[in-house]
Amino acid sequence: MGKNDGNYNTASPDRYLLLKDFAIKNKQFPTEAEMLLWQHIRAGRLSVKFNRQHIIGDYIVDFVCIEKKLVIEVDGGYHSEYEQIEKDEFRTERLNAMGFTVIRFSNEEVIGNILGVINKIKIKLLE
Repeated sequence: MGKNDGNYNTASPDRYLLLKDFAIKNKQFPTEAEMLLWQHIRAGRLSVKFNRQHIIGDYIVDFVCIEKKLVIEVDGGYHSEYEQIEKDEFRTERLNAMGFTVIRFSNEEVIGNILGVINKIKIKLLE
């Protein structure tokens, strides 16, 4: 696959190799919530293709549908800390500036209400 095949053309070329190593590690060690959501996405519950641990710009997003420009982030507990909230907001602004819509779910929401999460994603895909 080449750099312009849809899998790689969203990454910053100068940072791609470094971020690729992190993305591979993230795929090898997903959180429980990420695994659960990926199982539902892979089971065909959504009508579009998603990639996981995908590089966009200088970021590795948990899940992305390139076709719909939709990013799904699954946030652990540390995302509720003030400094991380600011980082997440900046990250979302940057991704929005690149044309992506970002939706976030907490680990607890994914684990406790996976069908509700899938339905929210379906609604967002229709917008």
